[in-house]
Amino acid sequence: MQTRRHLARRLAALTAAASFCAAPAAFAAPGEDPQPPPPAIGGERLGLPGVQLSPSAGAPALPADLTGKSWIVADAASGEVLAANNPHLRLPPASTMKILFADTVLPKFDKEQVHKVAPEELTGLGSGSSLVGIKEDLDYRVEDLWRGVFLSSGNDAVHVLSHMNGGIEETVAEMQARAEALQARDTHVISPDGYDQDGQVSSAYDLTLFARAGLRNPDFRAYCATRDAQFPGMFDKNTGQRGSFGIANTDRLLGKYPGLIGVKNGFTTNAGSTFVGAAERGGRTLLVTVMHPTTYQKVYDETAALLDWGFAAADKVTPVGQLVDEKAAEASPAAGAGAEATAPAASGGQAGGGDGGSGPAKALAPPVARTSSEGSGAGPMVALGVATAALLPLLAFLVIRRARRAEAAAADGRWSGPPPFDQEA
Repeated sequence: MQTRRHLARRLAALTAAASFCAAPAAFAAPGEDPQPPPPAIGGERLGLPGVQLSPSAGAPALPADLTGKSWIVADAASGEVLAANNPHLRLPPASTMKILFADTVLPKFDKEQVHKVAPEELTGLGSGSSLVGIKEDLDYRVEDLWRGVFLSSGNDAVHVLSHMNGGIEETVAEMQARAEALQARDTHVISPDGYDQDGQVSSAYDLTLFARAGLRNPDFRAYCATRDAQFPGMFDKNTGQRGSFGIANTDRLLGKYPGLIGVKNGFTTNAGSTFVGAAERGGRTLLVTVMHPTTYQKVYDETAALLDWGFAAADKVTPVGQLVDEKAAEASPAAGAGAEATAPAASGGQAGGGDGGSGPAKALAPPVARTSSEGSGAGPMVALGVATAALLPLLAFLVIRRARRAEAAAADGRWSGPPPFDQEA
C-alpha cells in the first residue's frame, strides 16, 4: 500500500538524518584551512591524474598508443600496483560488474543444487541484454547457471540466481555491502548484471579488487577459465529427452594469451569495452584491468600488451600503489560482554546491444571526507546527532502508530483529514 511505502521512506529519512548528524563534520575552526581530502585508496599516487610509473634501470617502456581511459597492472599475490592510469576514475563497468556479483553470490549455493525457473525470474531484463537462453518452468543446476554467467555473460542467468538469493534489490544491496567490505569505494551498484543504469559506476581499481577476491574461490577460478560447455536446452517432444546446446566464452583472450586464467569482459555502447584479465607466468599472477579504450578490439590488445609489460617489468619497477585488503569484520556485540569491535584494516596512503542497454550512466561525485570533530567546532553537531539517534526509536514508533491508525481509518471511511503522507503520483 502507498501508506506503507511512505512509512518506509519516512523511517529511512529519519535514520539518514540521525546518521548524518551523529557523524563528525569536516568543519574548520575560525582562521584555519579546511582539512584536505584523504589520500586515494591504495596510495596517494593512485589518486593523481595520468600515468603513474616508477621504473628502475633496465625497465621496459610501457606499451605505446594505449587508449584506455583507465587501466591498472597489479600483482595478484602481493597486491603491488606496478603501473596505473587514472585507476580511480569512475566509469560504467558493463558486464565486468558480474565479477562482483559472482564474488558475492557464488559461495551461497551448492553447484549441484537444482532450481526450477519461475516466469517472474526472467522479467525485467534490459533491452539488448546478452542471454544464455534460459527457459521458464525448466530445471537447471546451479553450475549451469554460473556457466551462463561467465561464458555467455547471460543477464538471464544473473536474474535467476538473484531471485534465488532473495531478489534483485536484496542482491544489489549485498553487492554494495561486499564492495564496501573490499574497500571498493568507487563502485555504485544498481543492477547485478552490469546493464547500463544512471549512476552505476566502478573503476579499474575496484574491478581489480573484485577479481582478486573472486579468484580465491576455486569455483570462480574454474568458471572464468572455461572456454566452452554444453548448456541444457528444451525437451524433445518425440523422445522426451532433454537436449543441450554449446556455449563459448566471450573472452577473446582465453585460449590465445599464454597463461591466461580468465576473468571477465564487458561491452555496451554506453560503457564501451571493459576487461579484467588474470594471467600466470613463472609462478607470478598478474591482474590487468582496462576500461573504455577507443575501440572494442583494443580492450583485448591493450590488456595483452600490459600483461606482457607487467611480466617483463615486475622486478624492475617500484610499486606506485597497493591493492588494499578486505576490511576485518567487526565483532558483534553478542560475541561477549565488553568485547571491542575489530577495527577496520587501514587503507593504503553505455546504451545498446551486447551486455547492456539504454540510458547514459552518470559518474558519482567523490565521497565527502569527514574528519575528527576535535578542535573543529563540530561538538554541537555531534551532540545533536547523539540526541537525534537516541530519539529515533520514539520517532519511529510514532510514525508507525500514525500510519496504522490512518490505514484502519481509511478502511472504514473514518479518515477525513489530509493524506497521512504525500501520495505518489
